[in-house]
Amino acid sequence: MAQNSPLSADARTSGGKTVIVDPVVAKVAGIAAAEVPGVHALGGGAARVIGNIRQAVGAKDYAQGVSVEVGETEVAADIAIQVDYPERIQRVADDVRSAVRRAITEIVGMKAVEINVTVVDVYIPSDDDDEQEEARVH
Repeated sequence: MAQNSPLSADARTSGGKTVIVDPVVAKVAGIAAAEVPGVHALGGGAARVIGNIRQAVGAKDYAQGVSVEVGETEVAADIAIQVDYPERIQRVADDVRSAVRRAITEIVGMKAVEINVTVVDVYIPSDDDDEQEEARVH
């Protein structure tokens, strides 16, 4: 659902308006969350599987694991993340919340009133990962 973003005085007096649709806000939030140290991936199991398929064909879904509700001037976001082991989960979740709030405020120009972070998994590197990387190098 498309919603209006807050308008500057210049936009109101110029006779136009700016509309920022939900998927744009979700993409901005997803990029901000993915850049936080300790976040291994966004989304739950099914979302990651679909995301991996998209990446294999060269298309990345930056809004994977992110849902937003966009009002006229405010945004609420739900972010699902997978955290790298042994990162402190609460710290990573707090950092995600801060990064997403900052991105919504600075890039989108709206107020983030609620950002819920759900930790859906902990990523533990296995010996199989090392063997796969070595096999690609040979």
